[in-house]
Amino acid sequence: MADAPAIPDEAEVRARWGAFAWSEDSQRKAAEILGRYPAGRQQSASIPLLDLAQRQVGAETKTQGWLPVPVIEFVARQIGVPYMRVYEVATFYTMFNLAPVGRYHVQVCGTTPCVLAGSDDVFAACKNHGLSKGRTTPDGLFTLTEVECMGNCSNAPMMQINDDNFEDLDYDSTTRVLETLARGETPKAGSQTGRRSSEPAGGPTSLTAMVNENHDYRGEWNTAHAG
Repeated sequence: MADAPAIPDEAEVRARWGAFAWSEDSQRKAAEILGRYPAGRQQSASIPLLDLAQRQVGAETKTQGWLPVPVIEFVARQIGVPYMRVYEVATFYTMFNLAPVGRYHVQVCGTTPCVLAGSDDVFAACKNHGLSKGRTTPDGLFTLTEVECMGNCSNAPMMQINDDNFEDLDYDSTTRVLETLARGETPKAGSQTGRRSSEPAGGPTSLTAMVNENHDYRGEWNTAHAG
């Protein structure tokens, strides 16, 4: 079952975020987002504006970001709709954090394909590194959340950390990713076994003549097959 954090709306939250406003950079991005939609259709911008707001909160707090209630209210005012309309969106999509998280939000898939492929080992590695589900480590570095399917079933088990997916995990590779982040370095995203995209674990088995024409979004494939 995916974690469902309570939504804090205490006095201190409003004291900190009640005057939230776009930064200069976010203001430009918000104007560009709103410009995509015709007059009267600004409500369609709720998702990208919530994402923009969460990222600004993250930049201000040096975390992955979250959406305090006053910030959700701000977005609602920006698009001219009742707060509840935006609240409904923010509470529906799990990529919106409704409570404070750490610098790295570790989201481990707990759905059947990942469980069968070994997500228990991923959770064990997280636990051994001091992470507990639904909690942030005392140093503010990691928050661990169990989530539902994130669409990488063929590369299970997987976890998402902030904007990056880490796939084909086991205990050791999960530990390496966490240790790399703890050192302030950037771990290699994607498959941790060298698999390219979602090809079979042993490599392509069909249309092999087209291998060099495959365009992997991470750029790994073309690099590996260059020359």
